[in-house]
Amino acid sequence: MNLVSEFAEKAGVTVRTLHHYDRLGLLKPSVRSAAGHRLYGERDFVRLQQIVTLKFIGLPLKQIKDLLDHGDLDLPSTLRLQRRLLLEKRLQVEMAIQAIEEAERSLLSSHAPDLAALKKIIEVMERQNNMEWAKKYYSDEAKTKIAERARTWTPEMQAKVEQDWKELIRDVEAAMNSNQDPGGPKAKKLAERWSNLVQGFTGGDREVQAGLNKLYADQGNWPSSFTKPFSDEVWQFIKKAMAAHKIACA
Repeated sequence: MNLVSEFAEKAGVTVRTLHHYDRLGLLKPSVRSAAGHRLYGERDFVRLQQIVTLKFIGLPLKQIKDLLDHGDLDLPSTLRLQRRLLLEKRLQVEMAIQAIEEAERSLLSSHAPDLAALKKIIEVMERQNNMEWAKKYYSDEAKTKIAERARTWTPEMQAKVEQDWKELIRDVEAAMNSNQDPGGPKAKKLAERWSNLVQGFTGGDREVQAGLNKLYADQGNWPSSFTKPFSDEVWQFIKKAMAAHKIACA
């Protein structure tokens, strides 16, 4: 057992931080000495590591407390959770960095703010904020698998996927405007492209696909702040085309 000053030095934090966490009920010392001094042990060191990592990821202290108090997570499970959250954060940061670098290059060449480049920065960051709600549809296993794939997912790959989706949705809308039959050959190709893009996200994993299915099945409860990438009419056309040609969503 260590006194608060000794524990703070070993852990690399300040005594003030430990006192703050104690007041919040986030990190209570294991025991108190007969003189009333705070005494910290190995269990406290483990919990402090969890707090510091989750705080670094961006979770507020109240949420961290709820997670650690009620999550019933052992150390291996908590480390897996931290790894998943950090992988997600890394992808978000890399995409934001790329958008900012593009704005910097534009500014150097034109010596004037490029509003399109600045808009890209806003879109990248807002997209991440807007999609936080979607995580509730995925199991912990699926979240971990998605995060692990982020290791090899680059901003360039993300940009290509977004462009592919835009082109596909545009082509589906064109097919609808020309009254194409969902059971026809052109609609079949559109359905195949849709399935392939979804496959690119799920990686063929059933657990990830199950979460995605729950997400799409609950469109009526999507937040009003989220801008859907395609209309209900596009979705209905694709569903009919997939059913007509017996094409799985992924």
